[in-house]
Amino acid sequence: MAGGTNWAKNLTYRAQRTHRPRDVDEVRRIVAGAERVKALGSRHCFNDIADTTADHISLDALPADVDIDGDLAWVPGGMRYGELATHLASSGRALHNMASLPHITVAGATATGTHGSGVGNPSLSAAVAGLDIVRADGELVRLRPGDRDFAGAVVHLGALGVVTRIGLRVQPAFEVATTVHLELGWDALLGEFEAITSAAYSVSVFTDFDEVVQVWAKARVGQDAPAELFGARPAEVPTHMLRDTGIDNLTEQLGVAGAWHDRLPHFKAGFTPSDGDELQSEYFVPAEHGAAALAALRPLADKMAPLLRISEVRTIAADDLWLSPAHGSDSVAFHFTWRPAQSAVEALLPDIEAALEPFGGRPHWGKLFTTEPADLDLLYPKLADFRSLARRFDPDGKFGNDFLARTIGL
Repeated sequence: MAGGTNWAKNLTYRAQRTHRPRDVDEVRRIVAGAERVKALGSRHCFNDIADTTADHISLDALPADVDIDGDLAWVPGGMRYGELATHLASSGRALHNMASLPHITVAGATATGTHGSGVGNPSLSAAVAGLDIVRADGELVRLRPGDRDFAGAVVHLGALGVVTRIGLRVQPAFEVATTVHLELGWDALLGEFEAITSAAYSVSVFTDFDEVVQVWAKARVGQDAPAELFGARPAEVPTHMLRDTGIDNLTEQLGVAGAWHDRLPHFKAGFTPSDGDELQSEYFVPAEHGAAALAALRPLADKMAPLLRISEVRTIAADDLWLSPAHGSDSVAFHFTWRPAQSAVEALLPDIEAALEPFGGRPHWGKLFTTEPADLDLLYPKLADFRSLARRFDPDGKFGNDFLARTIGL
């Protein structure tokens, strides 16, 4: 099978072949012999970052072994977070955080700077403590913290090679309880933005920019949980962030404690969160500008209304990874879930990007954006260094594609 579509079905891949190697040596042979090649994960990107005109490599047939040694877990690149969580939980370990969906692959999420929420929680990429990556010549390169290329290689956008194994920092397992708060006023959100977003271990604010729809506060058991949230009331029944939507695929709420991996994602691993009938964009600004950036987006509410299903506002702690959207700065991310109308969404994105431009809005690499390459160079100060790194790993552009050429000049 070759080609196929991404999860949202807004993109048909152009690959001629899709390989499913069963061991790392086979990955190396495929890469060495390919003219153009890209790794393909859960297909949950909304742009052509994983597209290629020749060969796709899916890593889902590699042995699903997880090796845990103290506070480090070595994970196959094709493994999804939901499956990894089961392995870790059985050993009494946990990740520091998870994204909204446990269905995405570890390699794909960390390559694009994907994240969960929490003022003290960095992105999923920040947990990476080692990479085994197959370079363009088929050589297996092992990168570890302290290596000169490590900080540049973790969020790599698929430009450096095929990651076959990832080391992740883990910690003792913990429990979390989710409380959904309703009817928070705009004055309270903007006036108490920092207090609200730091009210629990992980906090998500859902809005359509007309009203604040919900605040999801996920508290670690044993830590303080917000009993009151600036006038908002706790939901008395399980509640979806989208109106008139069933709750069967949501993780449990109402303050009922459960394992970290059953609460930190919004959606259950055993359920498909939706049919993919949506598009997504996301932009990061430094945390000190979070409330001002939110206020700057509100005048666009009427323009967004025909296209926006919901927006989620989250916080991410800073890291030192070159192409991480949270590089060098604690950040607030504005996530937009759109109706499947790509041309209309892409026509609207420049207005959103212009509203966030004074605050240094950085786009999420795996979602829809129209930010110009010259602006990306300003927003990501290590981008020139990353281009040099990519050319060392891939001098002939074997891992290149239209996305990399269009956005960062590779």
